[in-house]
Amino acid sequence: MPGTAENLITFRTLYDSPMIGVRDYICRDTSCVRSAEEHTDTNTITLLRHGAFSKHFGRIQATADVNQAMFFSKDTVYQVSHPVDHGDRGTSFTVAPRILTDIVRELDPGIDEHPDDPFPFLTGPCEPEVFWRHRDFVRRLEAAGQQPLEHLWADVTGLQLMADVLAAAYIRHGLKRKRRAATAADHAERTEAAKTYLAAHMAEPVTLDEVAAAVNSSPFNFARMFQQQTGLPVHRYLTLLRLRASLEMIAGSAADLTRVAIDLGFSSHSHFTDVFRREFGKTPSDLRNGASTESVREMSKNLIVE
Repeated sequence: MPGTAENLITFRTLYDSPMIGVRDYICRDTSCVRSAEEHTDTNTITLLRHGAFSKHFGRIQATADVNQAMFFSKDTVYQVSHPVDHGDRGTSFTVAPRILTDIVRELDPGIDEHPDDPFPFLTGPCEPEVFWRHRDFVRRLEAAGQQPLEHLWADVTGLQLMADVLAAAYIRHGLKRKRRAATAADHAERTEAAKTYLAAHMAEPVTLDEVAAAVNSSPFNFARMFQQQTGLPVHRYLTLLRLRASLEMIAGSAADLTRVAIDLGFSSHSHFTDVFRREFGKTPSDLRNGASTESVREMSKNLIVE
């Protein structure tokens, strides 16, 4: 909720990349009286996790709560009030203009005529599934202080969350339009090119921008296309590539596990161990100490990616 008096609201950056910014906020304002005029200098989407607030444009009022997303359009002037006496807490999402335009173009092909005004509504539904995905996303971002943050995962997950919130708002307001069609052959070709790129750069800190550029696609369109074609988000696909490679490198080998982790693109031995345990229920050391051909084969079944 941009612009509220500084002594009543605090912001904390959870994630910031060239594609998306995510900030947690806590607002302690409990006044039902309208605030002074406020404005935001970016297009922002706010999802709540607690409480509610109302935004006023003259006689027009819109309320955001845990069931309802709020859209803040760049440079608009408004006032805020609070219908409940315990404040509110939520998450503020800011998507890079070029990416936001790509997302909205899927719903409104006319967005290129008004790229600075992507929100033709004030509120939209926060569906139950989106509500829980939002909470899980925030939880994992908050946990990044204890473990390395996977930037590819954060970009893909955050952008898809925003795309789903926008799509629901377009549907709610009767504004959903037919998406521009692209050939299945083109999508398949770009996906195969992306697989080749990921295999060749598996040990590197791949970004969504980089792999999308490698297949001549915009980041959001690429992420959506890749998941449609493979059934997996691109960050998950890359993780499974790395883990499958690790099975053969660990089993029956005396290779240093830290070296294996670094060679496969994990940030550290502990990061590799955490991801490995999450996937298989055991650590790389457990596998090495009790590995058999059959156990490796059984573990590898979980890593089929096509």
